Amino acid sequence: MKGIEFIFLGLGAVLGAFLRYKIASYPLLLGNLVSNVLLVNILGSFILGVFSVLSAYLNLDARYSFLVAMGFCGSLTTMSSFAMESVNMIDNRQFLNVFVNVIANVALSLLAVYGGRVLISHILQSTN
Repeated sequence: MKGIEFIFLGLGAVLGAFLRYKIASYPLLLGNLVSNVLLVNILGSFILGVFSVLSAYLNLDARYSFLVAMGFCGSLTTMSSFAMESVNMIDNRQFLNVFVNVIANVALSLLAVYGGRVLISHILQSTN
């Protein structure tokens, strides 16, 4: 890794971590589920979907992947917190909540990547 790539990675990671911290500071409830982790996973997935199309369309240098994809989105989204919340629900015998949490995080994150890609593709096509 070159110095500039390390700087881009670090800058993206700091910004992603800061946004994640701010979102986590205000507990969001979706029924019985605290949905902050779900929100950051969907948001980060959507941003990654948009970035994947924009980077190809604009022929961006690969170092921008360090900034946005690996740094920002990698720091914003969180598999470990998702896993810990799910295990805590299992410990508390909240099996329906575990099911909803797992399905929501996985399915909605996949849909967010896809939706981000489709949205930005349509926007770019309409500007041509």
